[in-house]
Amino acid sequence: MHCPRSSAQRQGGAALIVALLVFALCTALVVAMEMEFNRFYQRGANLLLAEQAHSYLRGAEALATLVLLADYDEDRNREQPRDDLKELWAQKTQPYPVEEGVMLQGRLQDLQGRFNLNTLGERVVSSEGGPRFTAAQAQFIRLLQALEEPQVSELEAIAITQAVSDWLDRDVEPAPEGAEDDYYYALTPAYRTANRPMASVSELQAVANVTPQIYRALEPWVTVWPPVPTALNIHTAPALVLRSINTDDDLTPLTEADGEALVAQRAEAGFADLEDFLASPVFDGKEEKMEGIKALLGQESAYFLLSAQVEVADRNMRLYSVLQREGRQVNALTRAAGSL
Repeated sequence: MHCPRSSAQRQGGAALIVALLVFALCTALVVAMEMEFNRFYQRGANLLLAEQAHSYLRGAEALATLVLLADYDEDRNREQPRDDLKELWAQKTQPYPVEEGVMLQGRLQDLQGRFNLNTLGERVVSSEGGPRFTAAQAQFIRLLQALEEPQVSELEAIAITQAVSDWLDRDVEPAPEGAEDDYYYALTPAYRTANRPMASVSELQAVANVTPQIYRALEPWVTVWPPVPTALNIHTAPALVLRSINTDDDLTPLTEADGEALVAQRAEAGFADLEDFLASPVFDGKEEKMEGIKALLGQESAYFLLSAQVEVADRNMRLYSVLQREGRQVNALTRAAGSL
């Protein structure tokens, strides 16, 4: 005999199960929508903060431009224009509060106070009894040996220098102790030499004989700007780079004490000009043997590296800009951004 009450109970239980399923489905949809909304909101907030930080960093670039132009105008009033570390662009800066929660800081460095790797593309014209290396190659050999850690021997420095020269020159004939395509073809993965000026210092990592340790030690002292190398600025070059200046026939760097003495003399009285620099006691009796290296030295700079950092909402963003000053115009040649 059929029981209506039992049937009603079964129908009520089924309805309850359906209701629970619908509730569970709605809950899952709400949670998924909330997660998607949070991701969308966070993505939008990140983009907004990145755009805000980028605007501040470009503002730092504009400020650096004004400083370089002011320095250019001041230099035009000098009898002999020069760029040195006592000028406004070279001064250390403190973090500046742009607005609540935003701190901005920037620093300019003279790229012409570093050794330009692209000077190594020129090979010496071989002649019986003539010099084995160009003045730039000899300078780079000395620079490598001046590194504190790892220590690089003269033979290792020569091999690295020749390999860099082969990387830059247009032919595929390896120099003695150098490396051309045949060497790199044997590597895994295989690749070829660039046969052109370097576009980045990081290219050194692909050159034969340059270990990761040597690259890290060398990176702060070298540059690839300008692409067509100009003179090394004696008024801004650090002590280690100054140690690479010696007579044309000597592959030994100046001593650490000599480098510090040049920096101390520059800080106290400065060097009136290139002749005054070479008249330093450090170079006593050497002037007549420094014609080659003398041609690589100068007193003015046109290429600068801006390192700017901004803190927005507890996030740090950086901008690195290579700035070229040409007359009363400053151009950003390349930019690289990063976050911390």
